[in-house]
Parts: sequence; structure tokens; C-alpha cells
Amino acid sequence: MLSKDLALLSLLLPLGVSSYVLPRDSTVKLDVTAGDQRPIYDAAPVGLSLEFFAFPGYVQDVASTSQCFANLDAASQSQTRVRIGGTTQDRALYDATLTSPAQFVIPTPGGAPLNLTYGPSFFDLAEGLKRPVVIGLNRRLNQLNNTIAAAKQAIKTVSGLFAFELGNEPDLYTATDPIANNHSWTPALDAKIQIDWQKAVSSALGKDDIVEAGVFLQPPKFSVQELAPQEQGNNTLHIVRTFADHAYPQSACGGSKTNLTTLMDHSRVKAFVDTFKPEVEAAAAVGKPVVLGETNSGGGISPTFGAAIWLADYALQAVNLGYSRLYFHQGTIGNSPYSWWGATKVFAPYYGALFATEALSGMSSISALDDGSTSLAAYGLYAEDKGVPKKVVLINTDYYSNTTTTERPSQTLSLSGLDNGLQSVNVKRLTAPYATSQQELGQVPTFGGVSYDNATCNAVGDEKYEQLAVHNGCANVEVYSSEAVIVYIS
Repeated sequence: MLSKDLALLSLLLPLGVSSYVLPRDSTVKLDVTAGDQRPIYDAAPVGLSLEFFAFPGYVQDVASTSQCFANLDAASQSQTRVRIGGTTQDRALYDATLTSPAQFVIPTPGGAPLNLTYGPSFFDLAEGLKRPVVIGLNRRLNQLNNTIAAAKQAIKTVSGLFAFELGNEPDLYTATDPIANNHSWTPALDAKIQIDWQKAVSSALGKDDIVEAGVFLQPPKFSVQELAPQEQGNNTLHIVRTFADHAYPQSACGGSKTNLTTLMDHSRVKAFVDTFKPEVEAAAAVGKPVVLGETNSGGGISPTFGAAIWLADYALQAVNLGYSRLYFHQGTIGNSPYSWWGATKVFAPYYGALFATEALSGMSSISALDDGSTSLAAYGLYAEDKGVPKKVVLINTDYYSNTTTTERPSQTLSLSGLDNGLQSVNVKRLTAPYATSQQELGQVPTFGGVSYDNATCNAVGDEKYEQLAVHNGCANVEVYSSEAVIVYIS
């Protein structure tokens, strides 16, 4: 853990304020053996969510998509998980006669369709991903037979099908939506209808473990805490493969670049993730995993490198809490500030996704090595249930502005608890000129000295590791403001 002196700082912090920013160029002691290990449930916890209507465009019209996926797959040594869904899944109806993957009209440039149809070839594109896929289907329009017809086609076509969602963010439904039938929309009514639809879909398909249930936007009013006991009471848990929550932390702090300090601040990341602890516990109580089925920073500061730092910390914090996967959402092509790539650009958050993916790759458990009271995040990652981690992640969430005229501040982490026979450790660094750097503006991040080409998503540059000496089981690692590193211990 961080030294006891730093732990005491948490007592000085009023609730709701930023973490304590450590003195410039200070040294912090960190015992890498002190954290409580928690299991990592998935081989590739950092996944991708593609907005339903935009999905065909991402795979047919964006040339770099396959390579961007390949890079993530290589980082995880597995297959990046994908969820296809979002607001427009609840505006979509299946048409078995449609020859194109989807048909719709976008009312305003950069917007989303108000209704759409999709056909069998939509699922051909999903099959072409060759990876585990969650597919969102309509519930809001209250056309159960149409949803079942789509599910049957998906089962027939998509070999990697993981689960179906039956509706998207039902906490936003109202009495005027067809599914409500003019009744007041409540958690109890939603739970009853969700369960009825699960039974109908499972029966029609002849399959269990086929539904990703809940799909709620930032509980607790509509929540896994409410739904899971009712699933258990109705004997429908055999249909549920996983529960899902949605989360957009930036919606609470606005979208201007002046709030990037708030988004990436480690204490706020931890505090936000901790609000979901009852959701994780509710799913665990009925023996089911829970995912963040749609999440991202969400807003004007999202294309910045600071959002990449946020993403790395947020993903590791959520996995440490007990979420098995996170699906980071990508919206309208060309008008989605939090997307990792677009038609002709790779965006800074992609680097944070690669960083978190590589950190988690091949690991079986994780521990938080800090208490969340300062601007430094530290995680231990373990391949086996042993005291010394295989990797340590260090994230300095201090905001480094592009208006800074002085030398970039840093913190030195003095890592203790390493094997006394260890001679050196290797360090891979995630960095950019400053927190507000954006690749599309020419301020290109690097991860281990490598960047990614805008047009192709191919790696550019040679991978670089820094080698640091270990003396008597201790190594000193310097991490600059708005940077992150992975320390490879063996």
C-alpha cells in the first residue's frame, strides 16, 4: 500500500472534493505485496460497444476497424469482446426480407435515426467479427414476436453469440412507450416484463444462459439490486448469462476541457466506481457475473489524452470492484467524441484501452495498492495467487496542462517487496505531450514508444521498454503528471 503518511491524508479530504495532489517531484513508498487480491473473471475485460445503427458502418465503411481490433486482440492475447446495441436497438425492427444489413434515414447530419429496420445480413456482419458478441434487441416497441424472429436468425448465424439484451436502458422508458401500455413505468413493472420476455425468448430458442439482463443506466432506482432477487424468485436465473449496468461518469461533470481534471482524478474515479458496489454484490448473491454493458467518458473532453488516462484507471478500478467486462461505447461515426477510432482518425482514448488491455492480459487477479485518497493510482496484477505481482500499474492522474511553462512534474514510486534476487524490472510508458493532447490535432500519444496510424491503425515506431535496476527488493519508478506505466516484474 502507499505509505501510512499518505493514507492519513484521506482524513483531511472533505467528501466530494478532488484527491490530494502530491508535492511536485516527490517520492512515494509503495509495497507491492500489500493489496487484497480479487479475481479477474475474463480473459479480455476491456471490450467495445458499437451503437446498433452504426455497427454496419464500422465494419463495412471504416477501413481501420479490423486492424484496430487486431491490435487489441494482440494486447489481450485473446479476442476483444463486442456488444452491438444502444438507443437505436430500441428503435429497430427486424425484417427477414431486407437485403441490406440495415435501412434508415438520419434526420440531421451526425445524428441517429428515429426508427430503422435490419435484415439477416446484419447478423452476417456480426458473424464476420469472429469474436464473442452481445446483440441488443428491441423491447421498447413491444413487438415480442419480431424480437424472437431476430433472435432465431442471430442464433443461426452468429457462432460467437454470447447473449441477447432485451431492451436498452429501460429506466428511461415512459408510460407513452408501447411496452408500458400507458402504465406508469416502474422498476417493478420493468422487472415483470423483462422476466416474461426472457421466458418467451428462452423457450422459443430452446436455450438457457442467453440473456444479458438489466441494462440499466446508472442505478440505483432501476438496478440489479431490484432485478436479481426477482429473477431468483421467478426461477429464471438459468436464462440469465450476466447482468449489466451502464455508466457515463462525465455526465456529472460537464463536457468542457476545463473539467478534464475532474474526469481523470483518481479519487473521483474510485468514488464513482464504488457507487456500483451494491450492484456487484447483488449479482454475486445470485451467482451471476455483472458487466458494464455500455460505458465511456461521454462528452467534449473525451478525445483527449486525459480521457485515456481516465480510461486506464477506470477499467482497472471496475475490474478490481468485481465487474467481469466493460464495453466502451462507440456512437455515430464522425460525431462520437468518445470513440476510439473513426473513418480517418485514431483517437487518444484508444491508447488507454490498449494500456489497460495489456495490463490485464494473462492475469488471474488484481489488487488496488493505494487507498484512493491521492492522485496516484497503483494496481498489482497476478498470474497466480501469490504475494508478489507479475505486473504493477502506476497512474499519475495529476493534470498536466498545455499552458505549462515549467518542467513537467513527476512522482517517483519506490516499489518495495520485490524478490531480493531480482536484478531489474522493465517499464512500458503511456504518455503524450500533455493531458489535453488529441491525436487528430497532431499531438500524438505513445505507448511504449509506439503510436497508431490514423488511416490504417497500424503500429508506428519500435516498441521500447525502460529497464530499471532493483536493489535489495526495491526499484524506483518515475511517473510524470498525466502519465501511466506498466512495470513488468518477471
